[in-house]
Amino acid sequence: MNRPLWRLLWNTKREAAFDVALVLGLILLGRVLLVMYPSDTPPGAYDWIGGLWLNDALMWIMDLALLARRRYPMVLMSMVAVLAVVQPLMIEFGPGPVLFINQASDPWLPGNTPWAVYAAVVYTTGRKWKFFAWDLISITALISVRPWDDLSSDAIVAGVLWTVFPAVLGLYVSARRRLVGALRERAERAEREKELLAEQARADERTRLATEMHDVVTHRVSLMVLQAGALGVAAEDPAIRQAAEELRTSGCEALEELRDLVGVLRRGSSEQDARPDTTPPTDLPDLAELIGQSEAVGIPVEYTVDGDPRMVSAAVGRTAYRVVQEALTNVHKHAFGSRVSVRLLHSDDRLRLVVRNTRSPDRAARDLADSGSGAGLLGLQQRVELVGGTFRAGPAADGGFEVDVILPAYVPTGEAGGDE
Repeated sequence: MNRPLWRLLWNTKREAAFDVALVLGLILLGRVLLVMYPSDTPPGAYDWIGGLWLNDALMWIMDLALLARRRYPMVLMSMVAVLAVVQPLMIEFGPGPVLFINQASDPWLPGNTPWAVYAAVVYTTGRKWKFFAWDLISITALISVRPWDDLSSDAIVAGVLWTVFPAVLGLYVSARRRLVGALRERAERAEREKELLAEQARADERTRLATEMHDVVTHRVSLMVLQAGALGVAAEDPAIRQAAEELRTSGCEALEELRDLVGVLRRGSSEQDARPDTTPPTDLPDLAELIGQSEAVGIPVEYTVDGDPRMVSAAVGRTAYRVVQEALTNVHKHAFGSRVSVRLLHSDDRLRLVVRNTRSPDRAARDLADSGSGAGLLGLQQRVELVGGTFRAGPAADGGFEVDVILPAYVPTGEAGGDE
């Protein structure tokens, strides 16, 4: 991508506008001063160069050079220093002055000297170049006050204002910029440290929750599964054995989900707590059962699958299943009779679920709408974000409601197997 031409001299358009206005203003000011304060040099002083055309040409060059003062301050300062040295030499030993002068108060310097000195102090980088810049500024200041001549106080004051004052101002601006930069850097560092501390606190809390779930919940559920299995073996009543087997199966599924959840929680902890993940990817849980349950109660669901089905982590598969389950449950409660579409999109590294329903033709039953804790979507969002996905839910354009979830296809859980 080609850089704009103005980027060669300036960082921002504001800098460019300021410098262009500065140059135009100095050119206009020079024309006005030339008329208001004519030269008091002897007649014919500029005859050796055919008049003041050389002065005008040099001033135009110096003024235009100000446009590069931010990028090339030493070039501008060198030009000023050379003219400052040439002017007294041409007056004392040569045919006459090169620049327009006024004997009473003119410091014999180019009109843009203050800006050149300021730029050399503020914009010069590098220790070596800074020393060189101060050498040129010292030479220019010495020539401006001309200690070898018996000058009036006005000439000395003018020389100091043209050289020493802009140098001091440049030092102040440079120091202020360094201070502001240091304060900004310190604030950014403090903000980064705050974010790191918050992340560390979250990681510690995730580790604590994972440990408690592993030590307490998983242990209790394991005992329930073992007891259900023992009950199924010892019971003589077939109904009791069937109930015990269903209880044992549900407990095993709960253990699998708890194991995945503990692994995801531990994934955000420190490296020493992380474990290699050896759980193989699986197929996405069949969503047809959930859709069939909704259709059985009178809610038609349009189910579409785009892309080639991919193997996903068990935690991702269960999260996708819970997303569809909760979305359809909310339709049952709040939009019974609406049309529902469930769209599943597969890609190489992610999985997208979009559950959308139209506006309900009937008002939701109060007993259904008021049931539940009201935190289903919030719980879904937390669960989706826990596995590194994104969650969005809100009203659709047609007056219905839409749940849009993007999940990574693979999430390392850090749990190789049960060590309950």
